[in-house]
Amino acid sequence: MKSGVPVGQIKGVGPKVVEKLGAMGIYTVDDLVNYFPYRYENYELGDIQRAAHDEKITVEGKVVTGVSVQYYGKMKSRLVFSIQIGSEVLKVSIFGRTFLKKQLEMDTLVTVTGKWDIGRRSITATDVKIGANNGRTIEPVYSLKDIRTPTFQKMIKEALGSGSFLVRDDIPRILQEKYRLISQEDVLAFAHFPKNMEQVRQVQRRVKYEELLKFQLKIQYLRRQIKAKKAGAEKTVDEEKAQKFIDGLPFSLTDAQLRVLKEIKADLLSGSRMNRLLQGDVGSGKTIVAAISLYLVMLAGYQTALMVPTEILGSQHYKSLVELFAPYPEFKIGFLSSSVKGKKRQEILQGLAAGEIHLLIGTHALIQKEVVYKNLGLVITDEQHRFGVNQRRMLREKGEFVDVLMMTATPIPRTLAISAFGDMDVSTINEMPKGRKPVETYLFDTSRLERAMGFIQKTILDKGQQAYVITPLIEESESLDVQNAVEVHALWAHHFKGRAKVGLMHGRLSQAEKDAIMDSFVKNETQILISTTVIEVGVNVPNANLILIYDANRFGLSQLHQLRGRVGRGSEQAYCLLLSDSKTEQSMERLKIMTQTTDGFELSEADLKLRGPGDFFGEKQSGLPVFKMANLVEDYKILEIAMEDARELLSSDEFETNNDFLPLRDYINRTVASEDYQLD
Repeated sequence: MKSGVPVGQIKGVGPKVVEKLGAMGIYTVDDLVNYFPYRYENYELGDIQRAAHDEKITVEGKVVTGVSVQYYGKMKSRLVFSIQIGSEVLKVSIFGRTFLKKQLEMDTLVTVTGKWDIGRRSITATDVKIGANNGRTIEPVYSLKDIRTPTFQKMIKEALGSGSFLVRDDIPRILQEKYRLISQEDVLAFAHFPKNMEQVRQVQRRVKYEELLKFQLKIQYLRRQIKAKKAGAEKTVDEEKAQKFIDGLPFSLTDAQLRVLKEIKADLLSGSRMNRLLQGDVGSGKTIVAAISLYLVMLAGYQTALMVPTEILGSQHYKSLVELFAPYPEFKIGFLSSSVKGKKRQEILQGLAAGEIHLLIGTHALIQKEVVYKNLGLVITDEQHRFGVNQRRMLREKGEFVDVLMMTATPIPRTLAISAFGDMDVSTINEMPKGRKPVETYLFDTSRLERAMGFIQKTILDKGQQAYVITPLIEESESLDVQNAVEVHALWAHHFKGRAKVGLMHGRLSQAEKDAIMDSFVKNETQILISTTVIEVGVNVPNANLILIYDANRFGLSQLHQLRGRVGRGSEQAYCLLLSDSKTEQSMERLKIMTQTTDGFELSEADLKLRGPGDFFGEKQSGLPVFKMANLVEDYKILEIAMEDARELLSSDEFETNNDFLPLRDYINRTVASEDYQLD
């Protein structure tokens, strides 16, 4: 039976079952046998003397106490009894199984599976079976729809047992031997019918490596295509004018900024199109690196564009860059967003098409069809993960030889930089400007809010400084979001009446209203700004040295870090107050991490582990693949090995000529243009 054969040809699989399998994405025999369990239940008998705390364990023992049932909440119950194993008596508790009470008589032999508490010498059970284990070991758990596990396994057994079934092994023998990987034939047998956990581990090693190797081969092949095409234009860098520009800055660049600039200049001179991600922590100085890059490309005779996710950030960039380039009147700067209309909009569009505007700053309005550039040479996207793949591509395609620089203040962990951006070069600013003091972060609950207000008065307002107060999005409802902000504003305005002016900013205000409120805050006419997360990205008010965040548990670590980055932008000590009444274990863990470090990379690693890569980037625009077994966070060591192997394979002549590598070459040819990973 060949792998492309429809599942309906397996013995015992009728039209109704074919329909059910189709709903699970299983159409061929190959699909069926490669539909792996998502986890395994381990019922191998363990030894409590060797078991680690919180480890899942299965034991056999005799019931030695009566059974008690505890009821709590609505229709919730817990069954508690004790068993003896050898000379030791262990307490067992299991939820919602009151029907077992009559069966658990004294001296009854039971098999218990659950989490081992080494301190309390107890097991919180997930499964209690009357009688001995009787050789029960590993049971695969599949994600199935309207099909029972035994039926599903019977189909797999039938498929694997048919003599003509073709098992394709894509990993060449040389790599299998190098890493002592099991064959694809063993993968299928062990994955679906494991005899012990060692076989499961061998399956996972092999499948994870294969998935990550194929992914790395694909993105590195794409990267080589970019380099080979030289789809760019060599830009002349005037080193003398560049240095004069840098020397004229009111501060010195850090070593990290200088290193990144060197990498960007090398790209501009290379003749290959730049495709670079610039990442750096909040306040590390990415914007000035972007400004110098824009200057270099404008000097070379090209137009440039800076695309940002919000109008507030866009207008702020516009004001700061107009000021920065004031000594260079030969460069004209424009701003474009949906609120720029009429005559003003037409003037910008005409000036752009004529090549009279050298730098255009704006929101996604920059990629509208009517926006035409005469000679676009550099595109920079700020907070790149806020834009979808297609939006970024549309901006790049506004010119013929466009270099691309993407910036993010959400530090991307090394594991994701390797995987999600394997087709890009990654530059990192890992050094903060001199004189910056770390923001002190504290966690408290609502009962101490008035005390926090007193702290704000004494530490911030009495010194002539300012504060942000952030309210969260509640249940993704803009109306509730605004209402929440309005209520908080009323409370704070009343509390600080006569002592400080309290402003209010939220997403339903017009752009003119937002600008007026922000301008008032920048001028210190407003001392406390109550705001939704519209101020999250890029807003720069050096006199604001405190931020209080309501319901901090509703935010991810990276977003909290972004918000915290709005303060501490001057030389004074800054503070971040996290307000949360949540007592859940994960919330407390996340918020405590915030109080322990101000390192964005450390926080993003923690956020990634807690939330996963999909949440971290947003699945639809991340370009991240969906793996059957591999995990980009947990399997980073395998990922690094796979990346190195992919690099070596693509660099060797043997890869193109040796038929041992034919399956991998076919994989690249088959998938390199697929929609699941589009080159950005």
